[in-house]
Amino acid sequence: MPTIIHTFVLGTVLAGTVAGGQGKDMGESVDALMRDYQGDVPGASVLVIENGQSVVSRSYGYADLEKRTAASPHTNYRLASVSKQFTAASILLLAQDGKLGLDDPVRNWLPSLPASADAVTLKHLLTHTSGLIDYEDAMPQDATENQQVHDADVLRLLETQNRTYFAPGSGYSYSNSGYALLALIVEKASGKRYAAFLHDRIFVPLGMKHTVAYEKGVSEVADRAYGYSLIDGRWRRTDQSSTSAVLGDGGIYSSIDDLAQWDAALYDDRLLDAESRKLAATPWTKTDDPTVEYGYGWRITGASQWHSGETIGFRNVIVRYPQARLTVVVLTNRDDPEPYRKAQQIAALFLLSAKP
Repeated sequence: MPTIIHTFVLGTVLAGTVAGGQGKDMGESVDALMRDYQGDVPGASVLVIENGQSVVSRSYGYADLEKRTAASPHTNYRLASVSKQFTAASILLLAQDGKLGLDDPVRNWLPSLPASADAVTLKHLLTHTSGLIDYEDAMPQDATENQQVHDADVLRLLETQNRTYFAPGSGYSYSNSGYALLALIVEKASGKRYAAFLHDRIFVPLGMKHTVAYEKGVSEVADRAYGYSLIDGRWRRTDQSSTSAVLGDGGIYSSIDDLAQWDAALYDDRLLDAESRKLAATPWTKTDDPTVEYGYGWRITGASQWHSGETIGFRNVIVRYPQARLTVVVLTNRDDPEPYRKAQQIAALFLLSAKP
């Protein structure tokens, strides 16, 4: 059985789980890679799943610097754009239910969009090929965290933009707008608030007990990590921005404990059927990086599928190697550095050890 470790080493707050034998050595190697997150600093949680087993589950630093709350495997971080895979899964679930079609014109569901969106389909939204204007480019320049934008506000902003960056389907431009609209379409097709649909159709069935699409004044985040930025040499809380209330593109909070349940569901039919899982992981379009293609809520790079999430005070990534049955998740509550390379380094420890 895994051993729970809660130790203070040279002032470092560290909490986690490591499987025995080789897992112990690997856990120590992961600690070495994560040394910058250890100590009196905003922290991180790291999960490694190999062949369906959590072989490394460790946390470092603090989830809340002011209260001196140590990060742990059940700390819930704002996922930012890692949330997009859940929005895509919601659309795929509704397609399985026969409630919508991926080739539906978006204006069938959101008719208030201008005529420039006539040719945009749900598939275009899923793959960032819609050409829709980024809602952040349409926001007032003086917007603050006290004037938060919601998904419905994104629609209102786009109603004023009777143009696109390119003809739908003819190019790629990463679009938070598209995923905010997808959340609204989930609501229209299901008859439920988007956060409630996620709770009822994904989080509860998978046992993701503390994962939530956070709505201020409606829901709470258990074991919450708060975001920080390094400003003038000091860590300062920068937890929310004017766009933090948009759910479809990045509003989910989750932990490595709960994300282990999500990863397991991507291998079988407990949530999405085989055809839907294949659709999500298919590289539908090239991106602005020649090494990366895009599926439905997933970036595809060779044998890996992954997605990062970056927002004020948080940097996260999930990287899956389905053929190797290996997944690495790194969640952090700080604005820098982005953890994708770190996750790749952690994955390499296991991929190399698995070679004959």
